Amino acid sequence: MAYQFKIQLMNVSKPPVWRQIQVPESITFHDLHNLIQLVFGWEDCHFYQFSPKGYGSHPTIAIPSKEDWEETDMKSKKTKLNKVFTIQNQTFNYLYDFGDDWSHKITFEKLVPEDIKLPVCLNGKGACPPEDCGGPWGFENMKIILADPTHDEYQDMKDWLGLDEDEFWDANSFDIAEVNELLKGFK
Repeated sequence: MAYQFKIQLMNVSKPPVWRQIQVPESITFHDLHNLIQLVFGWEDCHFYQFSPKGYGSHPTIAIPSKEDWEETDMKSKKTKLNKVFTIQNQTFNYLYDFGDDWSHKITFEKLVPEDIKLPVCLNGKGACPPEDCGGPWGFENMKIILADPTHDEYQDMKDWLGLDEDEFWDANSFDIAEVNELLKGFK
């Protein structure tokens, strides 16, 4: 058996940023975190938390840390998906980077009868925001700046992103073949 999810980055539009994945049923929430990092293109350099509706909702599933302001209800490295995802179309929240507040809506689309060994990305849309760009507001501002080569901050933004003079950042960019190649190394 495998789980099929649609994961959408909230508060981001034009284009929306989402991925549809199938994952082995035996994985933990920490594994799901690692998968989300891969399929979206995050760099896994911030804390994360799963919960029903985001901040303040329980149960929270994360890696316990002495620095946490809120105690974790369930440990992500021990909690399997089947402990939470039991009903088709059930939703859950994945929060990444508590400063930028990247909220992802996870929708459990269906249980797939085939047994899969490796996760796979079935579909997706939109480029993942760069790390530390200021959350959804900063990302939307970044897209405005990069769409206008005459903008005062255009060159600074390109430099910050590490783009060469002839390179451009495309908010619509999503390469499913590249994502699935990355997923081949998932353990």
